[in-house]
Amino acid sequence: MKRVAVLQHTEAEYLGLIEDHLEGRNVRFQYFRPFASGGMVPAAPGNFDGLILLGAGPYGVVSGHILPSLAPELRLTRAFLDAGLPVLGFGAGAVILSVAADGGAADAPLRFSVEQALANTPDFAPNLPQFPLACYLRDRPILPDGARVLYSNEAGEPLVFSLAENSLGFLGHPGMKRGMAEDLIMEFAETPDEPLASLDKLGAEQGPVSTALSTLMVPLIAHCGWM
Repeated sequence: MKRVAVLQHTEAEYLGLIEDHLEGRNVRFQYFRPFASGGMVPAAPGNFDGLILLGAGPYGVVSGHILPSLAPELRLTRAFLDAGLPVLGFGAGAVILSVAADGGAADAPLRFSVEQALANTPDFAPNLPQFPLACYLRDRPILPDGARVLYSNEAGEPLVFSLAENSLGFLGHPGMKRGMAEDLIMEFAETPDEPLASLDKLGAEQGPVSTALSTLMVPLIAHCGWM
C-alpha cells in the first residue's frame, strides 16, 4: 500500500474526483492543512511514497498575496525530489514544483479558465489525445532544464509537464468539480475576472472531466510509481 502526503492550501480545493481513483488503487493519502489552526507542513518525506501539492486559489508564488507556507513547502518539495520520490502539483502546486526543481516562476494574473489540454507526445497517455482542464491560479512556471511538456493549450502554452522521471505538474486540477470552483470564488475577496462563464463551462464539461480522469489516472499513477 502506497501513502501520499497532500498539501491543501484552501478550504475549497481538495483532491476532488481524484480521491476515489486513489482509494480504488490502494493509494492512501493524508491531508496537511498549514492554513488551519495547528496546521503544519511536514519537515521531511518520512514514510510517504509521494507528495501532492494542490492549488492555492488567489495565492501567488511571486506575485499578489504570497502563499504563507511557501518557504517550508519549497523545502519539502525539494526533499522529496532529492529522495527520488514523486511530486504531483496542481495549479500553484505545479509552480511550486517547478521552482523547487531549479526552474522558476513568473508573474501572471489570477485567472480561471477551462482549457483543452492537447497532447504533445502520445507516449504518456496514448488513449487521451486531449482532455478538459480547469485552471484556477496566478503566476506561471518557468520550467527547469529537462522538463518535458506533455500537454499544451491551444495557444501552445504548457499545461502538463513531467520532470525528474516520476513527477508531474498540471497547470490546473484534472479532478475539479464545479462546486469546488464556486467555493474558491466565495472563500476569498480576490476573484478572477468574469468567473461565471468559466463556472458554466466547467459545469458543462463535468461529464468529460470525469471520463477523461478515468483514462488519465492509469498513466498518472504509473508515472508516479504508485501502482
